[in-house]
Amino acid sequence: MAKKAEIALPPESQADTAHRRLEEMIVTLQLPPGSHWSEEGLAEKIGIGRTPVREAVKRLQADYLVSILPRHGLMITEIKTHEQLLVIEFRRELEAFISTRAARRIMSADRERLLAMADEIEAAGEQGNLEKYLREVFKANNLIAKAAGNPFAARSISPLHAMSRRFYYRYESDLQNLGAMGHLHAERARAVARQDEKKALSNVLALMDQIEAYTRRIFEVSVGSTP
Repeated sequence: MAKKAEIALPPESQADTAHRRLEEMIVTLQLPPGSHWSEEGLAEKIGIGRTPVREAVKRLQADYLVSILPRHGLMITEIKTHEQLLVIEFRRELEAFISTRAARRIMSADRERLLAMADEIEAAGEQGNLEKYLREVFKANNLIAKAAGNPFAARSISPLHAMSRRFYYRYESDLQNLGAMGHLHAERARAVARQDEKKALSNVLALMDQIEAYTRRIFEVSVGSTP
């Protein structure tokens, strides 16, 4: 059987590259919460010009990962567990909408890509490779949001995904559930790719149940540790 030709993706703009690199550095705490930066400093750090970095910073600000400090550069936002619970409350509703719409509307080429991503997510989880896991989840979430065909929903869920990935990176060593979370993410992606709306909904709700459960656990521990 002849191998299917891979569909080439459009080239990434410098602003998109800057955003992707900076977001990953924030999510993986290479740019620590509370740290202060200038656009010039970030441009030097990732080797991209200031103009695309400025555009990327605006997007990161919209994603609640960066705060602009007039005349003082910018600051990487702190991780606040109580805010993460509010993120999950809204994210649950959006994920249900996006997952079912994506299962209904996803194009054939994207179905193949999403199935491959699901395998990568699950493998990364089983191998304990947190960085790869988060990178693959990022790609799958973006594809599913785009496949849903509603740019307003995609724009709304983007910052929730970013904040959730950073929170998970910070606390995964306490949770020790990467394999289980990888399986849940992969099964949601597979249901969407197979255009099974009912399964996509049940899988994403199971995923969100687990995310809410571990976030509440972290919140309760943080509150209990407060003098």
